[in-house]
Amino acid sequence: MKLPESFYETIFLFLESGLILGSLGVILLTNIVYSALFLGFVFVCISLLYLLLNADFVAAAQILIYVGAVNVLIIFAVMLINKKQYSNFFVYWTIGDGITLTLCTSIFLLLNNFIFNTSWSKISLMTKPNFIPKDVILINTIRSIGSELLTEFLLPFEIMSIILLVALIGAITLARREKKTELEKNDFSNF
Repeated sequence: MKLPESFYETIFLFLESGLILGSLGVILLTNIVYSALFLGFVFVCISLLYLLLNADFVAAAQILIYVGAVNVLIIFAVMLINKKQYSNFFVYWTIGDGITLTLCTSIFLLLNNFIFNTSWSKISLMTKPNFIPKDVILINTIRSIGSELLTEFLLPFEIMSIILLVALIGAITLARREKKTELEKNDFSNF
């Protein structure tokens, strides 16, 4: 679908402002549940950015994996933990927080320097966006990723699924073992 460039720029501006505000919400709010909800909002904004870049598979995977699984897991873990909430908006800063702030600010300034000093007009994809080499076949991204996963990368894909299954079984075993230990301690404390 061919839309005007100003439309894409407007959507990009809204998504980027949503990313920045959501990230600030994750960092600055002391209520962990609200921070997790803002993290979900950031993940949705990132997936919409992928849709804007015509990477539909990556956008769907972002929604399914990060919003649907990781963020829900974080919210459940946070709701199960009985952590004391802070009464003030900003908590006390430690030395580690200062080091982290300095490191992140320096990385941000360094990336800004690289972005603004790069000559973007000399990059061939920026000067010739409509030029497509003849050996590139344009097919749907989901179809091409599925084809690669089930042909060339079948063995690593299956090994990765087995490793994830083993990790899941190990996590369940560890959780049951901790629960049994707690039950045994509670039984002996009654005597």
